[in-house]
Amino acid sequence: MGIDMDKGVPHPLETSFPSGELRPALGLGTWRFGEERSRRAAEVGALREALAMGWRLIDTAEMYGEGGAEVVAGLAVAEALRADVQRSELFIVSKALPTHASARALQTACEASLRRLQLEQIDLYLLHWRGVVPLAETIRGFEQLQRRGLIRLWGVSNFDLDDMRELSAVPGGRACATNQVYYSLSQRGVEHDLLPWQRVQQMPLMAYSPFDQGELVDHPRLRPVAERHRATPAQVALAWLLHQPGVMALPKAGNALHLRHNWAAQQLRLTADDLAELDRHFAPPEGKQPLVTR
Repeated sequence: MGIDMDKGVPHPLETSFPSGELRPALGLGTWRFGEERSRRAAEVGALREALAMGWRLIDTAEMYGEGGAEVVAGLAVAEALRADVQRSELFIVSKALPTHASARALQTACEASLRRLQLEQIDLYLLHWRGVVPLAETIRGFEQLQRRGLIRLWGVSNFDLDDMRELSAVPGGRACATNQVYYSLSQRGVEHDLLPWQRVQQMPLMAYSPFDQGELVDHPRLRPVAERHRATPAQVALAWLLHQPGVMALPKAGNALHLRHNWAAQQLRLTADDLAELDRHFAPPEGKQPLVTR
């Protein structure tokens, strides 16, 4: 039996946050969206089609397209909300630049993101990567945003284990909901220490670049497994990531075919033999590796 993309995914995979709430394990990335106005209609259309398929998690950032990706996401979400999608179903993620990590600057940055997104609240707001602003100051800013009702949850991105331990030791730091990092079948360094630590904290890891910037989309080492399941190599790479406990995946897709393929990957159930074969070709880390931050 292969993947039946026409049937859709009646019960999408979910991941639990520290608060206990369940959210989609598969989300849609928007990196490189919003960079050219000539592509805006097509990009809005792609996100609108994704929402019609059942995608409910959209990941964006103020950095992407200098706010353009948030504009694209906002237009698509606004159209969906006017149709048949409820706001409570959606999980919208955005990120603030480290230059906006002070308590005061974070307020301004978040307000600007909300205007571009056409929303009253961001579900999950992340510090895109660590800068020079003390973590205690950034946490204060996140807490102020929560009190104002502008964000529900906050987290970080591109933090390695030492950063996460330091964050958790700061007052309020244990409220961090997630850490979004580069993670794929061919980039498994986080499995050595960061991912196990987050699992102990019951903190999901959000994996961006799950196809290793396209390297895994048609990788020859994935083809035998893909053929056994009547799937594509990209679907195998995504299914492998979704198989990892406590991991959420954020692939990007710019057209309907890729959206359907990625969405259908949730149906693919890899066997023990499949997983062993993938481990032989893409070995787990034997020691500490630098965090990939492409």
